[in-house]
Amino acid sequence: MNKTLASINRIAWAALLAFAVAGAPAAAAVRYDGLKNVNAFAGSGQYGESAGASGAASFRSPRGIKLLADGTLLVADTDSHLIRRAKNGQIGTLAGVTFRFDAAGKPVGGLADGTADASVFQSPSDVDVDAAGNVYVADTGNHAIRKIDPEGRVTTLAGSPIGAAGWKDGRGGEARFYAPSALAVAPDGTVYVADTLNHAIRKVTPDGDVTTLNAFRLRGVEVFPGAVEPAGDYRDGKLSEALFNEPSGIALDDRGNLYVSDSGNQRIRYIDLAAGTVTTVAGGGDLGANDFYVAGDYADGDAREARFDSPKGLAYTPQGLLIADSGNHAVRLLRDGTVYTVAGSARAEAGKVNGPEKSARFMFPTDVDADGRGTIYVADAYNNQIRVIADYRFPEGAASDGNIRVAVGERLVAFDVQPAMRNARVLVSVRPIAEALGYAVRPEGNDMVVLERGDIRVVLRIGETRATVAGPSGTAELQLDAAPYVENGRTQVPVRFISEALGKQVDWIADRQLAVIR
Repeated sequence: MNKTLASINRIAWAALLAFAVAGAPAAAAVRYDGLKNVNAFAGSGQYGESAGASGAASFRSPRGIKLLADGTLLVADTDSHLIRRAKNGQIGTLAGVTFRFDAAGKPVGGLADGTADASVFQSPSDVDVDAAGNVYVADTGNHAIRKIDPEGRVTTLAGSPIGAAGWKDGRGGEARFYAPSALAVAPDGTVYVADTLNHAIRKVTPDGDVTTLNAFRLRGVEVFPGAVEPAGDYRDGKLSEALFNEPSGIALDDRGNLYVSDSGNQRIRYIDLAAGTVTTVAGGGDLGANDFYVAGDYADGDAREARFDSPKGLAYTPQGLLIADSGNHAVRLLRDGTVYTVAGSARAEAGKVNGPEKSARFMFPTDVDADGRGTIYVADAYNNQIRVIADYRFPEGAASDGNIRVAVGERLVAFDVQPAMRNARVLVSVRPIAEALGYAVRPEGNDMVVLERGDIRVVLRIGETRATVAGPSGTAELQLDAAPYVENGRTQVPVRFISEALGKQVDWIADRQLAVIR
């Protein structure tokens, strides 16, 4: 890179970080559950490392993210071995360089300190920022904690200078880690590390002194007769005696204590640093004597009964703890002793689908962050994208005045026959709903109404709770819980069932007397 340009970039980056860490936005009275919409924020979804406009740029399995106060998003682009940044609709590289590719065409990582445009990383998995504008990197493949200062210089804060794995406390290059995959930086510059394959929580002082907070004890698991491999374990209680199993996410709360995604145990743990204790705050399941991991599962509800599948990145907010539940392909929320699904399938279905929170699909989300105003950012690793979960915006005129209203997307539907509530069901005229969803409506005789859009055909029968839906994959019967009827010359149907027959999600907002179809 041209030296003058490099100098300008370093000055600009220093100014950006100075502004960005000057103070996060004050916490607002927001909720991270409720109606949300999921969309792409950065990355085309292609597997690559191209820079440029957000929608055209590419990532290779981005694993860790950090949102700065000015809206810049830092990304640990794991398989590209780069630290990327997204701002104002553009994707660039903060630090790291690709110096060669392997026979399969994938970038090869390495370990080199120096200027941002000459440094090298190996499978970085997480990033965080301190109050002075220093960026810290969990450089997983190098088994080290790296630091990028505001001038763009990259150094190894702690860990082997040649990228060797191990377990050892000590200062700087004397310390050893084993695949550290997450970190959190305290206001005083202390770095807390989820040292994943050492099954340990480590503490790194600003000058690089490393200590282990919990007990270091590995459990021997016989993978087949005569072959024993080390594995993690599980124990709450005194921090000095506590045991973890592949901790893979870590976050500081507003009291300076730590939440930990204990991935192998399928639990969220809490470390009270002042009291020196570890407790389980969500999740459960049994760790068999011959199993490496607790079996993953999926359940919302009471935190003690909630279940996760390889939970990873965490983001603490005053409204609750956000969790990237990677194996369940969902974003979860722990608040007031209850676990909710914020977005993703309740059946752990993977995919790449934007839209309403229940219909959206992710593929192995590994980290989350939030802006304090209700918007959540997600590192959707296997989709090679950063996704964003934002509040649904209620249409103007949706305030409750005693009348029932229906919205399709963010637009109110106009009716000439007012929607009615009967037996706890909202009944509406079929034509306005169907046309708002892009369907043509026509009667067939006196007892049938047909809805058509492209190769989809829906047949409703007056007075019957049976509807027929035909499409490219065949024909199916749909059972309505209330039969269509005619009033003032208009066919009335249950809004939920007709909308779901047309492939839409329906939510009833009681305090607004509003049915939302998305």
